[in-house]
Amino acid sequence: MDIARYSLTRPINIWLIALCFLIGGVVAMSNIGRLEDPAFTIKQAVIMTYYPGANAEKVEKEVTEQIEIALQQMWQLKKVESESKPGFSRVTMEVKPNLDGPLLPQIWDELRKRLRDIHQDLPIGSSKPIVIDDFGDVFGVYYALTAPDFSAYQMREFSRIIRRELLTVDGVAKVAVNGILEEQIVAEIDTYQIAGLGLSFPDIQQVLASNLQPFAGGRLFVGDKQIRIPVSAATNKIEEIENISFVIPGRTASIKIKDVAELSLQPVDIPSDLKRFNGESAITLSISAQNDVNIVQVGKRIEAKLSQVLANLPAGIEVSPIYNQGKIVDKAVDGFILNLEMSVIVVTIALCIFMGWRSGVVVGGTLLVTVLGTVLVMWLYGLQLERISLGAMVIAMGMLVDNAIVVAEGMMLRMEKGKSAMESASFIVKRTQWPLLGATIIGIAAFSGIGLSDDATGEFLFSLFAVVLISLMLSWVLAVSFTPLLGKYFYQVSQQEEMEEKPSLFHKGYLSLLTNALHYRGITVAILLIITVSAYASFGLIKQGFFPPSNTPNFFVHYWGPQDSDIRATEKYMKLGESLILQTDGVASLTSFIGQGADRFTLVYSPQMPNESYGMYLVRVEEASKIPEIARDVALRIKAINPNAEYYAEIMQFGPGAGAKLQARFSGSDPVVLRTLAEKAKAIYLNDGQIRDVRDNWRTKGMILMPEYDENAAGVAGVSRSDFNQAIQFYTNGLTLGQLQEGDYLYPIVAKSRTANTNPDDQLSHLENGLVWSASQRTYIPFKQVSGETTFDSEEMLINRRDRVRTITVMAEAGYEETAGAAFNRVKPLIEAIELPDGYSLEWGGEYESSKDAQSALGQGLPLGFLVMFIISVLLFGRARQPIIIWLVVPMAIVGVVAGLLIADLPFGFMSLLGFLSLFGMLIKNAIVLLEEIDLQIDEGKEKAVAIVEASLSRLRPVSLAAITTILGVMPLIADPFFADMSVTIMGGLAFATILTLIAVPVLYSIFYKIEVKKT
Repeated sequence: MDIARYSLTRPINIWLIALCFLIGGVVAMSNIGRLEDPAFTIKQAVIMTYYPGANAEKVEKEVTEQIEIALQQMWQLKKVESESKPGFSRVTMEVKPNLDGPLLPQIWDELRKRLRDIHQDLPIGSSKPIVIDDFGDVFGVYYALTAPDFSAYQMREFSRIIRRELLTVDGVAKVAVNGILEEQIVAEIDTYQIAGLGLSFPDIQQVLASNLQPFAGGRLFVGDKQIRIPVSAATNKIEEIENISFVIPGRTASIKIKDVAELSLQPVDIPSDLKRFNGESAITLSISAQNDVNIVQVGKRIEAKLSQVLANLPAGIEVSPIYNQGKIVDKAVDGFILNLEMSVIVVTIALCIFMGWRSGVVVGGTLLVTVLGTVLVMWLYGLQLERISLGAMVIAMGMLVDNAIVVAEGMMLRMEKGKSAMESASFIVKRTQWPLLGATIIGIAAFSGIGLSDDATGEFLFSLFAVVLISLMLSWVLAVSFTPLLGKYFYQVSQQEEMEEKPSLFHKGYLSLLTNALHYRGITVAILLIITVSAYASFGLIKQGFFPPSNTPNFFVHYWGPQDSDIRATEKYMKLGESLILQTDGVASLTSFIGQGADRFTLVYSPQMPNESYGMYLVRVEEASKIPEIARDVALRIKAINPNAEYYAEIMQFGPGAGAKLQARFSGSDPVVLRTLAEKAKAIYLNDGQIRDVRDNWRTKGMILMPEYDENAAGVAGVSRSDFNQAIQFYTNGLTLGQLQEGDYLYPIVAKSRTANTNPDDQLSHLENGLVWSASQRTYIPFKQVSGETTFDSEEMLINRRDRVRTITVMAEAGYEETAGAAFNRVKPLIEAIELPDGYSLEWGGEYESSKDAQSALGQGLPLGFLVMFIISVLLFGRARQPIIIWLVVPMAIVGVVAGLLIADLPFGFMSLLGFLSLFGMLIKNAIVLLEEIDLQIDEGKEKAVAIVEASLSRLRPVSLAAITTILGVMPLIADPFFADMSVTIMGGLAFATILTLIAVPVLYSIFYKIEVKKT
């Protein structure tokens, strides 16, 4: 197949393809979807079940256990985690990573079916299990609504109007509103008054239910028309509830609600969660975009709609951005595109310098078409421009020119010897097309571990493999078709039939080094072996990591009060912390989340589930580079606000695997033993001296007050447990009598004793001296008459389980100046030395587990990739010795990697591992081209020793240029925190790999084929 001859005889066809790539690439660049990070599926669902009145152990045994058993029967299940606390069960199900996202709706349907089947087996009084399957939705545009001069009702109305308008924006999928100040209608009642009237709480509940519910009414048929006859319901105006009249049971007299209750509108006693922005109460508006849209354009449309809506609302309302993914993506993508443009320019300039301006234009033109063609194919296949895909294009930049350099230089050299463009192009393409194709496929196969990885990390990085696949295949296609065409236009045929080429100083130096290495090949191999062994021995000196910290200008400060903290206490301490953080230099804005975490505003953030003792500050800083300094300062100073609480700072990171970096999980049956083991592990963490923010997920026990229900006395008095419970609620946090619907908001109507708002220390005495209703006697009985001794006790507030086994997790963070890997290596042997009783186990989580799982998933795909690489290398040569030479050289690439990372003081993380694997493809690709040239020259009749030297010299410039362009191509990524360690790995590794290709490969070839090379 003579591809070059076809290209030169039918140039219009090749230009048509090139123009399609050029124009299509420009169009695609304007329309392709843009994201901050690549999407990966959160394959989790949360099942929540309420069981009022039950303690944590009762919830665990009667609710959580039943749900876990049902989930265990699903073959799709990977793991199940649960949290049981008084009155509430939360079970988190995670499905197997190899199940694709489109299958999840079907899995969640099966989950709901199984939960419906077990609902009848759950205890009486428990709610129907609630499934949240949109747990992984990302709300990338996040705003805070503040209006300090307006009431809670007005704030709700403003948020409702804004939400309604935002849902009309093209590209918006969901708008979630949180932090609404919840209100209730409080009915303060004097029990002695209603006791004198013979009224009970059930009586009042019935009156409210009969008057506040809507009624169907009827309809008439008059003539040809239907006439609806509605029954007017009680007015929805709160003040008129007081005027509802009812007859006193057993009497003919009627009274109104206001005669027995004083109604008022008040904030709820225990809000579900609270939001604050820059020290003021706020409502958050979190907006998620539809799939496959350009988030930058959606963000601009949202801003325009907000401006329009706010112009029609009263002055004094502010909508401030908490997190705007559109702007972040716009800035990030623009930065990456700039890096891409710089790479193209730098590579083209380098080609012009080393090969001349004609070759620079030929190879640079091919590179430009390849890059724009890659963007076009990405757009057509639904890939998006984001951190990984753009980084992949920059990483592939150097490899993209390899094929074009080989073809362009070969064509140029033959035309300088007087050959025609047709003959030169045809000769060099036919000579190199299959070796280049094989080498290209090997380069792609080096990244195949990512494409075949089935975990979240593999999904996160899949676009890296996809872009490398697309771009490298396009580079080969264009190198054998478009490059010869450009060469025909720019290269000139020399008038001399045979033009003697004068060797440059660089060629002379390489020739001297090569001949000495070949002559003293035993010494050369020994030196290479010593250097390689030393590099492997020095690998332990490199810091270990997973994914680096994010460059987003945000960080978190988490607050954990004692587990039995009331949300009102959490709010109090969070407010005190706000003033401290806002006064810190470098802080741009502060959002406080009380009672639960923020909505998932980015994929790598995992929201904290509702917990009254929890609070979180989302701190936005002016400069991302100052985050470590500010975070450390805030975390140290804020601890003085509440010494009984835990504060810890968290810096956002790239990629999956967020959470505590150090996690030791102890599993067993007895909570006492688990807590003992956890305390031993915490002591080891604390004694380390550098490890910080030590805590566990079972937290502290809580205090409970237990009034005894005297069954004998209550039985005589006719007081049921339900009556007893209603009395306790009435004298404490209130007894729910009914609900009032006003607009789209539901007000609970709560009855409280008129003494309930007095000193909290007196609440117990008010309860003990209160009255309890006897339904059978229709009268009130003194509470003391049916209650025994009141005692205090402690109980577990949280029981965590993992795969149906009670598990306590001891968590901590590495020191500010070290990696998690370094801290983990110090404490691992100490914690593993803790003696575990029979039936108890230790398991490591955190970054260690995430890294291990990601590497394991990557490792599953590597054997196939390496098999493909090996098979191709064998098929290309049809012999055994050449592939063996190639694979002997590959392990030596670690020398440059170790040297680069140690000099740059960067950790060897997951991205470094990918860079290291990609080096294999680059090294093998160059080695194939050199070995193929040696074989071809020997087959042409040259003396073997001469063929080795001349083939090496002929491949000096292509191999060196390939390395130089690749190094220059990835150099702009050093400034990017995500790709810094990967770029250094490639740069350092490739620099040494080039020496291996040009020195080690010829030397090994001479050894394997027993070819003596004289020094001269």
